[in-house]
Amino acid sequence: MRHVLDERNGMMQPEIKNTEYWRKLILGVLFTFLIAGIGYMLAVLPGFSRVGPLACAILLAILYRQLFSYPEALRTGIQFSSKYLLRFAIILYGLKLNIDVIVNDGLGLLAKGAVAIVFSILLTVYLAKKFRANGQLAMLLGVGTGVCGAAAIAAVSPIIKAKDEDTAIGVGIIALVGTIFSIIYAVLQPILPLTDTQYGTWVGLSLHELAHVALAAEPAGEDALAIALLAKLGRVFLLVPLCFVLIYWVRHRKDTDASGQATVTFPWFLLGFIAMSLFGSYVLGSVIPVSQGFMQATDAITTFILASAMVGLGLNVSLNDVKNKALRPLAAMLITSVLLSGLMFWLAVV
Repeated sequence: MRHVLDERNGMMQPEIKNTEYWRKLILGVLFTFLIAGIGYMLAVLPGFSRVGPLACAILLAILYRQLFSYPEALRTGIQFSSKYLLRFAIILYGLKLNIDVIVNDGLGLLAKGAVAIVFSILLTVYLAKKFRANGQLAMLLGVGTGVCGAAAIAAVSPIIKAKDEDTAIGVGIIALVGTIFSIIYAVLQPILPLTDTQYGTWVGLSLHELAHVALAAEPAGEDALAIALLAKLGRVFLLVPLCFVLIYWVRHRKDTDASGQATVTFPWFLLGFIAMSLFGSYVLGSVIPVSQGFMQATDAITTFILASAMVGLGLNVSLNDVKNKALRPLAAMLITSVLLSGLMFWLAVV
């Protein structure tokens, strides 16, 4: 017969403990879904639509943390969202990457994208050292600036063992700065001495998120938007080799554990990202016919899951700590973004 409490010592039986664990897990995940849903709805409003659902969700989570503190009773589910849902979303994100298009049409843009990534990471990290800034946060911002914003930060974070707080701050900064830059690009577009194709190339090579690229390129027309997205997808493609480079770097740097072995574990979700990229590129739409509506629904689900993970990360952010650690990395990232924009402007016209 099962009892709620052990009659001898008052301890909970394993069955009850297990039930309590699952209750906290489910409620915590549902809590992140709730805030992500509110962020999603907020993102359709005028003004907030330029920020996007990911940024809205994480900003709501940060605001909740400051007003009501961390919901400790839901910690199990919140941590599940910030770790496992995050990795699942990155795997699904692979469907956005059409490898065939990049290989056939975007090799030149791929090379320029590699320049953008190397430039962004090295300069941001260098400036962070000069400014005596938080090194891990600066690395995340450099990767987010060079590759694809929040998704790149989320993919790299477990590899370099970044704190959840740093990951959340990095995502928030990338969303804010990328939105500002995309609006500036759209305002400048009519007066710039660039063709639509050149403008799209510049946008795709220099802006932070896919959403930022679409926002800045759309006013210039379909040709500009197509080349901008192609350039951006090339940078997303390079996330895979970048992760392997970072794995090698972490394993061979000096800060190892007591046994002398580096403590980094292989990010298996990266193989899922690659598999989904291959599946989306060569199976969906060719071997398995799918509608445009199906792809749009998949994209929406991926964004929602990623937004829920962002909520889990945002709840770890204390604004008192942000004041002390974020300003200098932000300065390094801003300088890098401005110089990257100038460099990619030149590469877009040569």
